[in-house]
Amino acid sequence: MALFENLSDRLSHSLKAISGKSTLSEENIKDTLREVRMALLEADVALPVVKTFIDQVRDRAVGQEVNSSLNPGQQFLKIVQEQLELVMGASNESLDLAAAPPAVILMAGLQGAGKTTSVAKLARYLSEREKKKVMVVSADVYRPAAIKQLEVLAAEVNAEFFPSATEQSPVDIVNDALAAARKSFTDVLIVDTAGRLHIDETLMDEIRDLHTAVKPVETLFVIDAMIGQDAVNTASAFNDALPLTGVILTKVDGDARGGAALSVRQVTGKPIKFLGVGERTDALEPFHPERVASRILGMGDMLSLIEEVERKVDKKKADKLIKKVQKGKRFDLNDLRDQLQQMQNMGGMGDLLEKLPGMGNMAQMAEQANLTSQLGRMSIIIDSMTLAERANPDILNGSRKRRITQGSGTSIQDLNRLLKQYKQMSKMMKKMKGKGMNKMMRGMEGMMSQSGAQGGGMPPGGFRR
Repeated sequence: MALFENLSDRLSHSLKAISGKSTLSEENIKDTLREVRMALLEADVALPVVKTFIDQVRDRAVGQEVNSSLNPGQQFLKIVQEQLELVMGASNESLDLAAAPPAVILMAGLQGAGKTTSVAKLARYLSEREKKKVMVVSADVYRPAAIKQLEVLAAEVNAEFFPSATEQSPVDIVNDALAAARKSFTDVLIVDTAGRLHIDETLMDEIRDLHTAVKPVETLFVIDAMIGQDAVNTASAFNDALPLTGVILTKVDGDARGGAALSVRQVTGKPIKFLGVGERTDALEPFHPERVASRILGMGDMLSLIEEVERKVDKKKADKLIKKVQKGKRFDLNDLRDQLQQMQNMGGMGDLLEKLPGMGNMAQMAEQANLTSQLGRMSIIIDSMTLAERANPDILNGSRKRRITQGSGTSIQDLNRLLKQYKQMSKMMKKMKGKGMNKMMRGMEGMMSQSGAQGGGMPPGGFRR
């Protein structure tokens, strides 16, 4: 995720200078706070938010709290982290769906913010993680393409789609959808509304009428993180017109600054509930201020990594590989392909490394080296092999290698690199058979339990007992 990349670089540099100090003075705090202030302004954080943040950190840092600490430098870092969390909201605020079904979620926002895609992502999130039966409907009568787009996305995420037409009124559409949702015992109805390229009174009147008609339990404002300061201004305008309950911040994978995420809570008083972290329909994550603050300060986000491993690693394949290795059977290219697949499901190397403490710079290097696309290329090479070649790579001679590289659109160097990596992994697997595997598993579980994990997930590579 690119979000906060620049801010993280600036803050970790300025805070590193102070975190080792045994005493803090007005003078060295002043220098560091000036750096922090500049870093926040460059990240496009709203000026009033920056001023409040700096004042609060200064008040706490020059008070008794730091002076009486055994390690003032680290205590200062802790204060910065806690204040970052408070700016974004102390903890994750989940959706309030405790209503007689169907619970209605109304999605508002400007055109191009990613509203329709967010409807589909939220439908998938609620059905897969909350086990809800979800129906979606489009009340955007101005753009037939938006209705069609939602129909296609609903099929992709296995949500029920309620059809609508441009000649209907938005209120009629939603009332009909509500009646259908009641009949089919739907848990949640998500309503996609019309957006405009800018805020106008017609848009606000229409969405107010919709809100009055359906009385949603959640009114979520969908906002594009990449428009920075304008995002906060737009959120304020919608917040004045509608009783918003939360925000979905989209396209955070494309914004390295993160100013909107740090400003929107304080300016509107409404919590960010979700982050859109990519284009895929599973790229929606609950917003945890404490985890994001940790990532901004280069401390990683182990809890999110563990949850991701638990959710995305194929347990059956992992167990099968463990048993195979324990019995001393050969690790082959089918097994390597499964491991590559697991890593791609987890979002690639950069996203994984970013969540590990102290690995922020490594994550950027991984993205620059384009390791994620290399994982995909390796999978394609293996797909171009026959079953016999995957099971026994030793049979790969010159003509077989030429056929594979032509079929996969890669070079002999790419194939040789893959085979070299395979041999290294194969050697490692041989060492793990029998007690070696159990020892490795115990070590990993120890690491995870220290990080507050439940259920002993493992990082990519994908094994789990």
